[in-house]
Amino acid sequence: SLFLFRARVSGATSVCLFVSGILNSSGSHSTKMPPVASKSKKAMESINTRLALVMKSGKYTLGLRSTLKSLRLGKAKLVILANNAPPLRKSEIEYYAMLAKTGVHYYSGDNVDLGTACGKYFRVSTLSIIDPGDSDIIRSVPSDQQPPVTKES
Repeated sequence: SLFLFRARVSGATSVCLFVSGILNSSGSHSTKMPPVASKSKKAMESINTRLALVMKSGKYTLGLRSTLKSLRLGKAKLVILANNAPPLRKSEIEYYAMLAKTGVHYYSGDNVDLGTACGKYFRVSTLSIIDPGDSDIIRSVPSDQQPPVTKES
């Protein structure tokens, strides 16, 4: 692809032409575009936008203690767990969610990604949604999915 831009160097304006391409394995330029985002990436973007809407217009709690408290009180509508949450914590939350008849969603990213998706500058491994607000995250997220299988040695 071609880009035309104007550069100003020491008072004089010059027009430059920039040719961009992707090098293939033989070293020659190729004009092929990079591959389109995969289905899981699109799904992750979808949940991230829904999560951002919950953060703006809904009610939520971050962290293990407040998530367990909202589950015990029956206020939680959906619980989201990061994929690197400890197994004991996962099983405890799954048990409380089963008793409260609340859905559990396993976020495909780690706790840093979940914190970023929530718009926070810290790590978030557990999150409970009390009121979704304007978001349709409760209906759109498959809550009864199985946790991702991790290979332990």
